Amino acid sequence: MFITLNEPLITALKGYGTGVMAPGMNGIGDLVYIAAHNQILAHGLAYRLYQSEFAARQGGRVGITLNLHWAEPMVPQDPSHQEAAERFLQFNFGWFGHPIFKNGNYPEVMRSRIDANSEKQGLEKSRLPQFTKEESEMIAGSADFIGLNFYTTDIVYPVEDDITIPSYNSDDGLETYQDETWYTSGSSWLKVTPWAMRKILNWIHKEYDGRYDIFITENGVSDNQGNLDDISRIYYYKHNLNQMLKAVKMDGIRVAGYFAWSLLDNFEWDNGYTEKFGLHYVDMSDPERTRKAKESSKYFAKIVQINGFAESDVNPCDNGF
Repeated sequence: MFITLNEPLITALKGYGTGVMAPGMNGIGDLVYIAAHNQILAHGLAYRLYQSEFAARQGGRVGITLNLHWAEPMVPQDPSHQEAAERFLQFNFGWFGHPIFKNGNYPEVMRSRIDANSEKQGLEKSRLPQFTKEESEMIAGSADFIGLNFYTTDIVYPVEDDITIPSYNSDDGLETYQDETWYTSGSSWLKVTPWAMRKILNWIHKEYDGRYDIFITENGVSDNQGNLDDISRIYYYKHNLNQMLKAVKMDGIRVAGYFAWSLLDNFEWDNGYTEKFGLHYVDMSDPERTRKAKESSKYFAKIVQINGFAESDVNPCDNGF
């Protein structure tokens, strides 16, 4: 199995939009869309090359991993809030998923909104690039599976943004926040919402007509202490895995694999060593980078060993361990 790109959304938004990550470009209104466009083309070309040169001999599968927060409407009964939540999913996941897993073109909600905003801004052409007919045909269906990195949830509500200055952040017409009562982690953006695992898997399954296996390529939680008795991480894995199990057994979702993030504490983007996701502790001050198993690694290893929850374990829906 091969993954062409991991989290192209982050590369586009933070590498070419806000510039807080490499290569540090500031183009939240235009470069973000060009960067995403080129990544989609690169993925498609890599997929087609593998299919033509290597697939028959190697029998491999090629996909792409996209990251997504679940979008929960602030007012679930309000159609405008429901639409805003769907827009969030399309502007984050569908941006890449629609051309690759569907028809070679961007989601209609992105096309219509960005085209309209670009016209209002006096631009000669849309800030959202167009694929040629040949490019669309090359991109459409250029994956054998869907890779999903899932961690948390945002609450979404609609807004009428000022579009005077071109920006991805106003093109979607929404704002987000997280519930203060949700369990926190070592990362400001990551609140613990395991109930969203089942929802996000169902959305992806329905959005892409159940045609693809889904591999959860990242799922995990951070802390700042790196303590070995990491009960909060056990809680996170237990409840997320249980929600995934419900999606498989009760909803018929095609989940083909699950990968915990991460095996070891690591260098976490621009936050360095301060956010620890590992199942194993790494002493970053030791030149040998000595490692110790956390309790979560033992819990996770047991699940992997028997491929499920042990009957002798506490019910995974309970808060006990």
